[in-house]
Amino acid sequence: MWTQIDAHISQITGEQFQSQQRRSVGGGCINQGYAVCNDKITYFVKLNQASQVAMFEAEALGLEEILVSASIRVPKPVCWGVAANSAYIVLEWLELESGNSKSWEEMGRQLAVMHKASSSEGFGWKINNTIGSTPQINTWTPDWVEFYAKHRLGYQFQLARRRGGNFPQQDRLLAAIPQLLANHQVQPSLVHGDLWGGNAGCTVSGEPVIFDPATYFGDREVDIAMTELFGGFPAAFYKGYNEVFPLDDGYEQRKTLYNLYHILNHFNLFGGGYASQANRMIDQILR
Repeated sequence: MWTQIDAHISQITGEQFQSQQRRSVGGGCINQGYAVCNDKITYFVKLNQASQVAMFEAEALGLEEILVSASIRVPKPVCWGVAANSAYIVLEWLELESGNSKSWEEMGRQLAVMHKASSSEGFGWKINNTIGSTPQINTWTPDWVEFYAKHRLGYQFQLARRRGGNFPQQDRLLAAIPQLLANHQVQPSLVHGDLWGGNAGCTVSGEPVIFDPATYFGDREVDIAMTELFGGFPAAFYKGYNEVFPLDDGYEQRKTLYNLYHILNHFNLFGGGYASQANRMIDQILR
């Protein structure tokens, strides 16, 4: 397998690459990650089952979409494919650390610039991708309310029913989305889609980096809301963001609606107490 991956790297880069050392590193919840190097260069390689190669292709295309926006650094995708029984993706290796206040303020500014990248095709993206390992439907839709109700919350509720989830007020919530978003004018923004603390950091030189995207064009507030979901980003991040692209009035009310998508997805991935958390959020939204 590694011989095939080395050969693919060599083919794409035009530089002969033969891995001399491979060490296991974090690959997220669903992948195996490796730092793979020779005496000149290191790459980050993620592995999963061969059937998951489309997930890696979508990740690479999402990173490329962000790169085209010339806004914030992401690891450059090198290549992806199937070797033996494994799907793989090879990415630029970046040494990351937690960063300081200045770095996080700059991250906020750069994310705001990314959010100014738009699409004339509406809300969605050119292909479906994944949120974690859950399919994420990105069918182009001209209306944000319809897109979010159908392809985000509606789809997660469908999956949750198959898992035995019980969400008594789901129909009432879906019917209320037009009213909940009635006074919010949304332009399609390029979003990361899965922007929690585990998918953001800074290089050793302090440059902001985001990675592991679930890219699409949507309401930019979905990214900001998720940064608050699991503990929040440093205050400097929000300061920098609002300097460049201030959040609209009503964000504080909408963020729970947007984070419900991720809590439902966590229920679909992991089960457990996420169902009760989702029901509490639904009650809060409808209150």
